[in-house]
Amino acid sequence: MSKRIQNLLVAFIIATSMTALFQSSHFELMKTSLFHIPVIFLIMFILGTIIAEDVRNAFKKVLWFEKRKDQRPVWQVGIGMIFYFAQIGFVEVFMRGVMHYNLGGMPLYLVISFLNAFLLTVIFEEIFYKNDSHAIEPYKVKNK
Repeated sequence: MSKRIQNLLVAFIIATSMTALFQSSHFELMKTSLFHIPVIFLIMFILGTIIAEDVRNAFKKVLWFEKRKDQRPVWQVGIGMIFYFAQIGFVEVFMRGVMHYNLGGMPLYLVISFLNAFLLTVIFEEIFYKNDSHAIEPYKVKNK
């Protein structure tokens, strides 16, 4: 179930990235929408679901995920990155009006996406990450 969710989010990131890239172009064909959903988003989402597993595996190979003794930190960063970019893509494609708000010069949607990604990573880890070797051990006090 965890891999399916990750693959769908990666496909969503691919689709929103390509849609946001082509929405600013001068080609009207790229701006057509169906029920307020850009057609290019639908096409790229379908194509993204096909290649999402390969994209995830490529990142695992680049980051030497399988060779690491402690895979948990890289896993957390990867999941957090997926959540972060999925939220940013959602705002850039479906909620462009929210992009104008700032928090001291920083776009507010970036700040909120970062905070949400952190919380979602913690929740996702509690639900799906199963590795008993990293269980918290009780502290042992040395007697002098």
